[in-house]
Amino acid sequence: MFSKSCKYAIRAVLYLAVHSDESSKIGVKEIADSLEVPKHFLAKILQQLAKHNLIASIKGPSGGFFLTETHINASLIQVVYSMDGPEMFSSCLLGLPVCSSDNPCPLHVQAFAYREGIIYQMKHQTIKELANRIEREELKL
Repeated sequence: MFSKSCKYAIRAVLYLAVHSDESSKIGVKEIADSLEVPKHFLAKILQQLAKHNLIASIKGPSGGFFLTETHINASLIQVVYSMDGPEMFSSCLLGLPVCSSDNPCPLHVQAFAYREGIIYQMKHQTIKELANRIEREELKL
């Protein structure tokens, strides 16, 4: 459902939520190595997240990426919107150009219910709450 960029962005934000804070910044190489994703691809994603003010960064030898209190209390849907845009939740699951409530594709009703559930969860859970669950359940990002 989500693009590869979006999946990497979600994982990176959650990684930062678990492993960084304003006094402990993490470089792109460490994040890429830990998440097992291409470094240069991840660097572009992190730049886009910083541009949308979803993560913070500081340049220089003691710089890196981190989350502030504001970032960690944001909802995950903001990350999805910054990477894939809000239209990813309204486009046809089958890719049909004329799918709508008035002219539904064969999967429209099921896709609509699924998307509404995902949107609700992403809007009502903060990055901090998800990071806490990852730590508590010892999940690998």
